[in-house]
Amino acid sequence: MEFRRAALAWILGFVVALATIAPAQAQLFETRAAQAFMIDAETGTILFSKNPDQPIPPASLAKLMTMELVFKAIEAGRYSIDDKFVVSENAWRTGGAGSGGSTMFADLNSEIRLEDLIQGVVVQSANDGCIIIAEGMAGSEENFAAMMTERARELGLTQSVFKNSTGLPAEGQVVTVRELVKLALHIFNEYPDFYRYYSQPDFTWNKITQRNRNPLLTMNIGADGMKTGYTEESGYAIVGSVARDDRRLFVALSGMASERERAEEARKILDWGMRSFQKSELFAEGETVGEAQVYGGAKSGVALKANGPISIFVPITNRDRLTARIVYEGPVIAPVEEGTQIGALRVFIGDTLSQETPLYAAENVETGALHQRALDAVGELLVGWLR
Repeated sequence: MEFRRAALAWILGFVVALATIAPAQAQLFETRAAQAFMIDAETGTILFSKNPDQPIPPASLAKLMTMELVFKAIEAGRYSIDDKFVVSENAWRTGGAGSGGSTMFADLNSEIRLEDLIQGVVVQSANDGCIIIAEGMAGSEENFAAMMTERARELGLTQSVFKNSTGLPAEGQVVTVRELVKLALHIFNEYPDFYRYYSQPDFTWNKITQRNRNPLLTMNIGADGMKTGYTEESGYAIVGSVARDDRRLFVALSGMASERERAEEARKILDWGMRSFQKSELFAEGETVGEAQVYGGAKSGVALKANGPISIFVPITNRDRLTARIVYEGPVIAPVEEGTQIGALRVFIGDTLSQETPLYAAENVETGALHQRALDAVGELLVGWLR
């Protein structure tokens, strides 16, 4: 099916190449992470991608979704940061001091302000804090996990499935690094008042001070988030964000062998992303990007444009790796109304689809005269025979 589509696009001239498509080459950057995904926050440019859609256990990275539900509930006015939640025996036993995992050392049957629970989860990666929140908001952790998965679908995270609020091992609980980056960017954009917790260096609860577990925060590279995780099955993982030189990058890495390797690989890829790309405007606002063929129209084609300028970050030393093409299902049937979405501009850096921008009809195309429609019908008949 994919071959037929590509062949038809070539025959009808549906594909507009803005540069010669290079043969398959190695990645511009090499990482020891088994899965990796990094984007520029402003333009959405995908700077690096390696097995981005492979399902992996989330470990503590699941807590990003736990916090998204909390932030959303507070923003909606359903909860206040001063609301108090009770520490149940389940939360105390499963996520507390005796569990052997990350904890904020919450006392059994005590009441804790929601803001303190947020800091416990974000800064200390507290499992007990997650369970306390889940039970307080949804009655049980199972119910809360179902809410997490439902919210994931609302955000366009089609592969992520959550079974608990902590990320502790559970059958069927999976995420992908692509969706983790999408979630991280969403939290940054939608909840700026809460995002600041991710850069908080430490938090003290029950007279016990714990440092933020994110190693990037102490590297002086502009890092201000977000989360680390580990499972025996998938290794060490991290979601990180760096803001520097009026740019912001988000990255997710998984499958590393140690805490040290995780820190080194995250620092290297973020530093590379900052140093090795330069912003380039491909098309100005209102500029025609290309043309789509029209069937049965007064004109044989319709001009296409984006809703605004199209900018992308391109490799400084490998500009020849940048290619782009217009993709749409066609031919487009007349009449065509201005503003109708027709297709998309796909920009590649090497073999990686780096950016996809919707394209819209820049003009009206009326239905053509009878003889024009007849000629188009003959052309489509010939093309259909070639398919």
